[in-house]
Amino acid sequence: MYPQSSLSGRGRKGARPMFSSKNRRGPQVKSIDPNKFINKATPIIEETPFVPEHKFVDFGFDKRLQFNIDAHGYEHPTPVQDGAIPYVQEGRDLIGLANTGTGKTAAFLLPTIHRMLRHEVKRCLILVPTRELAIQIEEEFRIFAKGLSLYATLVVGGASINRQLSQLARKPQFIVSTPGRLKDLLENYGQRIDDFDVLVLDEADRMLDMGFIRDIRSIMSNLREERQTLFLSATITPDIEQLITTILKDPATVSVRKGETSSHVEQDVVRVEGGKEAKEEKLVELLSGPEFKKVLIFGETKWGVQKLADRLNQRGLRVAAIHGNKSQSQRQKALNDFKSERVQALIATDVAARGLDIPNVSHVINFDAPKQYEDYIHRIGRTGRAGQMGMALTFVTSGAASFEPPRPGGRR
Repeated sequence: MYPQSSLSGRGRKGARPMFSSKNRRGPQVKSIDPNKFINKATPIIEETPFVPEHKFVDFGFDKRLQFNIDAHGYEHPTPVQDGAIPYVQEGRDLIGLANTGTGKTAAFLLPTIHRMLRHEVKRCLILVPTRELAIQIEEEFRIFAKGLSLYATLVVGGASINRQLSQLARKPQFIVSTPGRLKDLLENYGQRIDDFDVLVLDEADRMLDMGFIRDIRSIMSNLREERQTLFLSATITPDIEQLITTILKDPATVSVRKGETSSHVEQDVVRVEGGKEAKEEKLVELLSGPEFKKVLIFGETKWGVQKLADRLNQRGLRVAAIHGNKSQSQRQKALNDFKSERVQALIATDVAARGLDIPNVSHVINFDAPKQYEDYIHRIGRTGRAGQMGMALTFVTSGAASFEPPRPGGRR
């Protein structure tokens, strides 16, 4: 299945977090012990099917909204939807703990749309970590809000700010935004959000990981104090706990979160002797295997990711790249091509790939090993979903640099 000469062939499980020092002369650079990238997957065991307490028709949604739900084929809610929707309908603040791809978007969109149709709330601000996630939410909103005279505006970087200002002037009921662009509009363009009475923080842990905490606090200072706040996250960290205590009032908690590392992901290392050329050759060899059907490849820098994609395309492989230097239309095209399998592999930086929900990823390849173990957990969680087995491979070199050295300011 995989070239045995390059894989470790060991199934060491549960190795302790260990670090090694690579640069003894200058400042020490810590790297993750490669044994942490090796873990045998547990076979998929038939789980007891989730039996929801409700059907969607039981929530008492407005008939116009229920028509769109039925037309979309929704009948039974997912666990997070089943637990969260009643609280959101009641107007309660909410802490929703759930992994990506569990139906969180509908869990907050549907009851909020219902409350708007009933004139219980007027406007909703949804903050998300990435442009791609914002687009996914806006697309789902359009499905549920069809024919309801409710509108959403995307406020994200990489798109025309004048066009966004024009759309905001029409007072859309929903804004789906990344923190940086919205903060810019508030501080430099006089945009106001003091009439929003619902705030959604989606993928909150990722927003904090990406350094948006100050932007989030600045944005919230422009919101009215009397509001409903919905807080969605996959993890709870001390920073998140501190944020929760300051922005939520008597919140309900719904937790359907599963383990951070999928037990159905086979994890191993690919040992490469040599430099960047040897890594590229090994990657080409792997991608030529018939089982590598839909592969997400992670690199360290924006420049290195693009360079690798260009070289693989020159060699006749169907790959696309997604990183912060791409325009929004370029990023969306790469993502769509990967989802529809027009390309075999998507090469991405950590930041560009955060928040994306891509189904049926057969393999995750860490071409450049992550610097933080949390990033590794997040990367490999993109495969082995929805009751399927997955495979995660991490390149480990002997004294070799990454594919391309970082340029000044070139990370991610």
